[in-house]
Amino acid sequence: MEKSVFYHAGCPVCISAEHDIVDLIGAGNVEVVHIGEDRNRIAEAENAGVRSVPALVTPNGNVLHINFGASIADVKG
Repeated sequence: MEKSVFYHAGCPVCISAEHDIVDLIGAGNVEVVHIGEDRNRIAEAENAGVRSVPALVTPNGNVLHINFGASIADVKG
């Protein structure tokens, strides 16, 4: 099974969602990407359809925007 990718920016909303996602689907099934620290992955997230974080991109390409921590524009600065 291909992994889901969870994008976040490190805010409290994002960290809480990260813990819940990892608990729900398992650490081995999700790649966690902190785009606030790994800024070269912002374009990847945008290309996948992520418009705000936290967001989970499923293996088949669906983007699940979870709550609202920050827009991608805010993260880009």
